[in-house]
Amino acid sequence: MRPRVEEVRIQGLGVIDEAVLVLSPGFTVVTGETGAGKTMVVTGLGLLFGGRADPARVRPGSDRTTIEGTLMVDPAGRVAQQVQDLGGQVEDGELIISRTVSVEGRSRAWLGGRTVPVGTLTYLAEDLVAVHGQMDQQRLLQAGRQRAALDRYAGEELVKPLRAYEQAYKRHRKAAEQLAELTTRARERAQEADQLRFGLGEVEKADPKPGEENELREEEERLSHADSLRSAAESAHRALLGDPMSGEQAMPDAIALVGEARTAVEAVRDFDPALSGIADRLAEAGYLISDVATELAAYAESVDSDPGRLAAVQERRAELIHVIRRYGQDTHEVLAWAARAAARVAELDGDDDRIAELTREQEELTELLTELAAELTRVRTAAAERFGQAVTEELTALAMPHARVVVVITAASEFGPHGVDEVELRLSPHPASPPLPLNKGASGGELSRVMLAIEVVFAGADPVPTFVFDEVDAGVGGKAAVEIGRRLARLARTSQVIVVTHLPQVAAFADQHLVVEKADDGSVVRSGVIALDMDGRARELSRMLAGLEDSELGRAHAQELLSIAAADRA
Repeated sequence: MRPRVEEVRIQGLGVIDEAVLVLSPGFTVVTGETGAGKTMVVTGLGLLFGGRADPARVRPGSDRTTIEGTLMVDPAGRVAQQVQDLGGQVEDGELIISRTVSVEGRSRAWLGGRTVPVGTLTYLAEDLVAVHGQMDQQRLLQAGRQRAALDRYAGEELVKPLRAYEQAYKRHRKAAEQLAELTTRARERAQEADQLRFGLGEVEKADPKPGEENELREEEERLSHADSLRSAAESAHRALLGDPMSGEQAMPDAIALVGEARTAVEAVRDFDPALSGIADRLAEAGYLISDVATELAAYAESVDSDPGRLAAVQERRAELIHVIRRYGQDTHEVLAWAARAAARVAELDGDDDRIAELTREQEELTELLTELAAELTRVRTAAAERFGQAVTEELTALAMPHARVVVVITAASEFGPHGVDEVELRLSPHPASPPLPLNKGASGGELSRVMLAIEVVFAGADPVPTFVFDEVDAGVGGKAAVEIGRRLARLARTSQVIVVTHLPQVAAFADQHLVVEKADDGSVVRSGVIALDMDGRARELSRMLAGLEDSELGRAHAQELLSIAAADRA
């Protein structure tokens, strides 16, 4: 089951207030008087499949444009799987797509009941529809679009070498960018390496140890106050034990006083058990005071007032403070910075080796790209020959028997993301005319037929489920218009085709004919989009032919066109 558009609902778009289009699987044509809004049908379909939102298209008086489409898809097919992967739903093969555009320019999209980015609709449209309006014809004139069209026609034969080329191209670009950065920033990187080496030299000379600055600060404090510390220790020692070397009568020391207190308590401890514990604690106090006195004496002896050591400590501290101020908050951070700096210097010193390595890699990738690009050119050249011949044959059937389309491939001066090929479609309208670019060699009507011919060729190589054409018959008439109608009908044998036209010769070949009618106030409402029966088609074709619905001559000509189309389908 091939996907197809079953129904489209349009609200608040251009002159359309509200309209519903029920579409046939084959060839549907949309006609109507000038200004009736038939082109808005194509605009609505474009929006439904991710087209650019133009708030100016919102109908005056409406706050937004709303487009809703119902599509029939294979529940087990690729499109249904993509929708389900995005969290949407496909129920009984029916997929609902919605798009709104506000007057402020805000746009929202829904796919299978799930809100999705508008770009998702564009991505999905690649497997669903090809919309061709006048702007799409202009886009085909762009060189990049023409190259993409040829690649699409080349098909699977081009896929593998193009994928290999694109991967090699990305690697080549990356290597080139890295090489350019290394070479253009060589001076900066050399300066960075010199600065880091200078810093590493300072840190290496200072040779800091973790936590060393704290230890030195404490030692400097002791050395700077050595006399005060020794005097305090000696005074405390005398207070605890006295000074046995002094011949003078000294004040009682702490040990003596505690001893006296213990003796007094010991004398009466037998009369009250409570005093026994106090006596024991006084004994412990005496031992403790004796130990502290001993430590104080040892400390007083250990205090060094060496001025030379003090100077050395101060000098070392100054050295550490210098590197700490420059490379970290403390010695731990300085050592961490040195480790990082050493690694960075090793990296910078390896630039020469890296430059040589990247140069070799770039040369190898250049050789590989050259080979892959040559393969792409070979495949494209063969496809271009087939493509030009096929489009030329289609143009012959579209009443351009002397026209010839050629695809010219030239080599670019450098590698591009898709190879070195520059692709240009050229048209020669008649044998005496040299092939010229489409925008110079084709008139408006000829360009429309070239577009149709290209799509017919694509339909045979890589068919799209639904084609939408707006004014594909612009600038043509007579026999050429009949041939366009016949070609669109043949395209509809393999795809759904929706065409907005003003030519009765084209409309006669449709399987379904919709006419857009305006209300008295100029708007288009739901009842204004009418599916015509055979009698209605004859009346509409008569109007398109003669401008009069009830003209006998016009109706006779309309019936003749319908008969020709019916015979062609048989």
